Amino acid sequence: MEQAEPSGLLAEQHEAIARAARLGPVLDLACGRGRHALALAERGLPCVAIDRDPEALAALSSETRRRGLPLAPVRADLESDHGIPVRAGSCGVILVFRFLFRPLAPAIVEALAPGGLLLYETFTRHQRELAYGPRNPAFLLREGELRTLFSELEEISYREGPTPGPRPQHLARLAARRPR
Repeated sequence: MEQAEPSGLLAEQHEAIARAARLGPVLDLACGRGRHALALAERGLPCVAIDRDPEALAALSSETRRRGLPLAPVRADLESDHGIPVRAGSCGVILVFRFLFRPLAPAIVEALAPGGLLLYETFTRHQRELAYGPRNPAFLLREGELRTLFSELEEISYREGPTPGPRPQHLARLAARRPR
C-alpha cells in the first residue's frame, strides 16, 4: 500500500511520543489510510486508528495484518453524537492530522491519560488564498484557534503559517500535554 510520508510534526515529537505511549495506546483520529499510525506501529507502539471510511480502513487492516503490526483499525464517525469510542483517560498519545470537528475537542482532552500527548495539525483559513485544499470555513481554523480549543493542555510547541516547498499549505501545528 503506497503511503504518503508522515507529517514532520510526528518526527519532531518522536521522543515525546515514545514516552507518552507508555501511558496507553496511540489513537489516530480520522486516520484515513493510516500513514501516521502505521509509522508509529512500525516502531512497536500499539495504535488504534479510527476513521469512518470503510475502504480506507479495509486497506489499513490488510496492511496491518500483512506486516504484523500492533495496530487496530476501528470504524467510527467522529462527527456523530457518539464521540470517540475509547475510555476516558486511556490514550497515551492522540494524533489528529488534517481533520477539524470543533465539538470533538473536549472528548479528545478527556480521552488523553494524565501526562498524555496531543499532536494536532490542520489547515488555517489562509489556505483559501491558495488554489488548492479545503475551502469550507468549517474545516479551517481561525488564527490562534487551535490553541484556544485545547487551552487546558500544557503547550509543548505551536506553529502557525505556511509550510515550505513548491506546494505550501497553511497549517496550525500543536503539541500539548494533559496535566498530570
